[in-house]
Amino acid sequence: MAFNFDVGIDRRHSDSVKWNKYGNDVLPMWVADMDFRSPPCILDALHQRVEHGVFGYGDRPHELIDVVVERMSSRYQWQIKPEWIVTLPGIVAGLNLSVRAFTDVTEATIAPTPVYPPFKKSSASARRPQLNAPLRLDKGRWIIDLPSLAPALTGHEKLLMLCNPQNPGGTVYRREELEQQLAFAQQHDLLVCSDEIHCDLLLEPGAKHIPFATLSTDAEQRSITLMSPSKTFNIAGLGASIAIIPNPELRKRFNRTREGIVPGVDVLALTAATAAWRDGEPWLQELLPYLRHNRDRLVAAVNGIQGLEMAAPAATYLGWVNATQLAVDNPTLFFQKAGLGFSPGADFGAAKFVRINFGCTLATLDEAIERMKAAVSAL
Repeated sequence: MAFNFDVGIDRRHSDSVKWNKYGNDVLPMWVADMDFRSPPCILDALHQRVEHGVFGYGDRPHELIDVVVERMSSRYQWQIKPEWIVTLPGIVAGLNLSVRAFTDVTEATIAPTPVYPPFKKSSASARRPQLNAPLRLDKGRWIIDLPSLAPALTGHEKLLMLCNPQNPGGTVYRREELEQQLAFAQQHDLLVCSDEIHCDLLLEPGAKHIPFATLSTDAEQRSITLMSPSKTFNIAGLGASIAIIPNPELRKRFNRTREGIVPGVDVLALTAATAAWRDGEPWLQELLPYLRHNRDRLVAAVNGIQGLEMAAPAATYLGWVNATQLAVDNPTLFFQKAGLGFSPGADFGAAKFVRINFGCTLATLDEAIERMKAAVSAL
């Protein structure tokens, strides 16, 4: 079956956060949702569920749980048990719950920087201190530098928050790198919350996602793994995610913390998530080459513009662009005035960067590239 990702869909007159942020003269290429219609298998499942016509409280989603158990086994040779799975209405909820369940106000979290903004916000909103391990560019890959934190550690750190694949850098961490992260967690007696939402969006041939929890029994027992079909299959607005928590005591604390605060997942979101992970693979296998082509086109264009640099992400549909050499004070505002709505690097912890969402039609991407070239050449 062939899927046409060149078809443009008008989202300006829908309820899209992405497309309603700016006026009609700005191309929105910021928040991480794609402009592609979701797979037909999801649309069919939703139509069927809507036809049923009754939307009462949902029970534990046994079919989705079975699908997740099989998926972890077939993709990662990770034999998980159904009771390890906690359904959530979003990854951000999982990050916040992890901070609140596994630290108190005297204990700190550790996270990379730059990183997806909710990593920092989840600690700030819970009034937990956070140490930030810098990412460094090593042979075109953004790598977390945990050892650099040694002078700042006090012994009151409790939770290591990882992002793999890394957002915004697009790094897919290799086994030896993950083992170094595990060794750090063991040395400092840390629990680990691993956000792996982009694990299916592997663009680099040969790249392999390795869930942190699969490194060893010790890694499994100290970890909370967060996953979702939302980014991969463009159903972020439906809000279905999971936490895999093998350790029963950690799982108990996590669930106790959510009581009365974080709701369950609605029945349509569960329907969409089940269909995505059960039947969406043919669509995904055609999406990935399209995104890879977009990535390569964007990387070549950005690195051909004086003052801009971009390492090719091995995963995600997000480009992390270094504008430190561009002769402007605020690159986000500069590009916005040129009709380009990028994510501000400051939100991630690097004010002289911007993040570009290339999960769009090739026509949209080419228009964005032309606007970038014109804006910089006019400086």
